[in-house]
Amino acid sequence: MPHIPGVSHRRRASLTSSRGSSIDEARHGGGDEVNKEDETVMDDAQGSMLSHIISQLRPGADLSRVTLPTFILEPRSMLERITNFMAHPETMLPITKIEDPVQRFVAVTKFYLSGWHIKPPGVKKPLNPILGEIFTGYWEYPDGTKGYYVSEQTSHHPPKSSYFFMAPEHNIRIDGCLKPRSKFLGNSAASLMEGIAVLRLVNTGERYFVTQPNMYARGILFGTMKYELGDHAYIRCPDTGMVADLEFKTRGYFSGTYNAIGGFIKDSHGKNLFELSGLWNEEMYIKDLTTGKKELLFDASHAKHSPPLARPLEEQEEHESQRLWHDVTEAVKRRDQDVATDAKAKVEEMQREEAAKRNSDGVEWHPRLFRRVQAGQGGSEQGEEDLEWILNTKVDGETPDDITKQILQIHAILPGQKPERQFDIPGRSARQYQSVQETPQQPASQELMTQDAALHDTTAQPTAQPFCSEPGPSPTAFTPISSDSINLDGSAPLEPNRSLSKNTFPSNPSNPPLVPLEKPGPHPEVISDSTEAKIAKDLPPSKLLNSNPEPEPFRHDKLRRRDSETQEDDEFVDAQS
Repeated sequence: MPHIPGVSHRRRASLTSSRGSSIDEARHGGGDEVNKEDETVMDDAQGSMLSHIISQLRPGADLSRVTLPTFILEPRSMLERITNFMAHPETMLPITKIEDPVQRFVAVTKFYLSGWHIKPPGVKKPLNPILGEIFTGYWEYPDGTKGYYVSEQTSHHPPKSSYFFMAPEHNIRIDGCLKPRSKFLGNSAASLMEGIAVLRLVNTGERYFVTQPNMYARGILFGTMKYELGDHAYIRCPDTGMVADLEFKTRGYFSGTYNAIGGFIKDSHGKNLFELSGLWNEEMYIKDLTTGKKELLFDASHAKHSPPLARPLEEQEEHESQRLWHDVTEAVKRRDQDVATDAKAKVEEMQREEAAKRNSDGVEWHPRLFRRVQAGQGGSEQGEEDLEWILNTKVDGETPDDITKQILQIHAILPGQKPERQFDIPGRSARQYQSVQETPQQPASQELMTQDAALHDTTAQPTAQPFCSEPGPSPTAFTPISSDSINLDGSAPLEPNRSLSKNTFPSNPSNPPLVPLEKPGPHPEVISDSTEAKIAKDLPPSKLLNSNPEPEPFRHDKLRRRDSETQEDDEFVDAQS
């Protein structure tokens, strides 16, 4: 359980299950009728294949490195699946127009619960994004405004998906990081959905910290595969002190109901204000505990969600989700498992080759669009440590149009759009600076002249670019540069050979160190009297003590005294400087 201010770190298991949802349960006999859309019925060949893979695992094993068969895959990447959270604009956009903070919190809770019913039939797992994979999308709302979504896979092992959403005209922004951990539990598999999202209302300044329920696939070895959500999730607003404790209930061993929810909305003193109940895939209700009135909160069974729009495939880069996984998703939709498996293997092999190339070249990978959260005391994102990564662009325009322009410079989002800034500066390890130079070396004399000219040229200033690592279409189509030579403040960068000590890098025959134009000859050990006289004559009088002194001029105004013993006049002379 990630850290949420004011919320316990330990995620509680569902109380309605006899042994908790984290323990495998045989689902048979009694209880309500199962929703067939949440089931997957496999044929004999599929069941044998999955059983063979699972039989080699022990309970508690990490499934993130296990290659699962393609027939259980959802035909989209996890980066795209996250957009379910924003797919009901009719519940999201009115939030900022509600003046009462309690009713505003209720509206946020309704928005949060509205997206869980969105999923393909049966038990399906989204594609694991590869490192550096990007997905962008947008929504066109009925009032003529738009919402924008940008996401990137900021870590592969362990998997971390960072995302950003904003509807500028409606003062809504969402930053999030999803960190799923998969575990094998016997006849079940669990996806523990760690990470948080921060919903920001720009006009009120409020932040809502949100966690997610865990996901379970039941009956993966015997019985019918069933999809469930389980355990507790939280919504908390530190500005008002209100908290929603939401329980996604799993069906018990002998009794219970599938897809049930329950929970309470509490004020800053812990008093229960509202009670929540119903089914997350059907009707959900809210009861005002002050008045006793119960009403429908959201009807998922009749709601129509709005998936994001995306640019055409021909406009997308190689590492954008829909283009990257296109052959896989099309084969999955056709249920052509052989083609899907081969296409998926090609993407995974490409990822391994890119990792090997970075390792051999000494390139240290960094996200293109996101940066580390500046957390801790006094940090700009204090209290948001669990995000880990946040958008590497300031989105702080004074008007919605200004904000939209800033968002569209992050990455191409709209069809036909070409951002003015490109995030193609690769990060790299400084210790490998010499080993990755692939371009021919200039002659030493010419290179020295070029460096000196660059250092003394004050007319041309480099354009400041945001620092990131992964190149555009192909990670092998660039020559890495040293991150030590990049100044984020826009100032002229120092040349690597002038900003680093001569012993920083090990010697490399393929990239010899620079040598001076010509070696200066030794100074003569003996200087002739004539040469010394000439030097003394040419040098100006020194002001250093006893160094090239000049005789003091005779002055008549010096202080004198007569010595009573020698009867000689003594003069008080200023010390030479």
